[in-house]
Amino acid sequence: MTDADEQGSAAVRLLWGPPARPARGPKRGLTLEGIAEAGVALADAEGLAGVSMQGVAGRLSVTKMALYRYVPGKAELVALMVESAMPDPSVLDERSAGEDWRERLGVWARALLAGFRAHPWLLEATVGARVMGPGEVGWMEHALDALDGCGLTGSEAIDSVVLLSGHVRGIAEQERATGGTVGEGPDAQLTSALGEVMRVHGERYPALRAALGSVAEQGGQDQALDFGLERILDGLGLLIAGRRAG
Repeated sequence: MTDADEQGSAAVRLLWGPPARPARGPKRGLTLEGIAEAGVALADAEGLAGVSMQGVAGRLSVTKMALYRYVPGKAELVALMVESAMPDPSVLDERSAGEDWRERLGVWARALLAGFRAHPWLLEATVGARVMGPGEVGWMEHALDALDGCGLTGSEAIDSVVLLSGHVRGIAEQERATGGTVGEGPDAQLTSALGEVMRVHGERYPALRAALGSVAEQGGQDQALDFGLERILDGLGLLIAGRRAG
């Protein structure tokens, strides 16, 4: 078994198995929930790069070796942190009960963005091949359930969820890169970044100058999430309508 396989098995046991007990030695009163919460607090304060076993142990007032008795390494620690920080998918059922597939996916996308805004380090922690916990899998289940009965193949339904999550991640990444400003869309940010260039060289780029001028007149409202989300859902709607007609 490779190191990656061993890490995956350890993460599966921590996320999906019964409550962990210390690997050896007397019980110190730690819980996986408490460890995850300490990691989340550290990541919120210092980013994912600032998270270490030593740092989490310090927040819990235990030694690093005591922490290792519960969590074998940083990869498993981050997996626990993701599970702790992701919003409970059950809130989606409360917000979208009785709605159609389009409205349910809209609720899903906006709630996902709220999660990334609350914990921006989740953007780094939820990429690549890794083990996902019940909460994160529950998010995928909710989106796929919204598309159930729409006539899409399994592959198309999963690709639809990936497309939606990619749009949400893109908005969250841009907000994070510009200091986490919420309420100022990419269009307003572009206007600010290109303001001087357009004043001096705007005649060379008349279409861009006109578009940015319109944004400035409208106050640079944050429309990027909704505009992209509605266009994605429009496309899915056409596909679903075609399948149902067929």
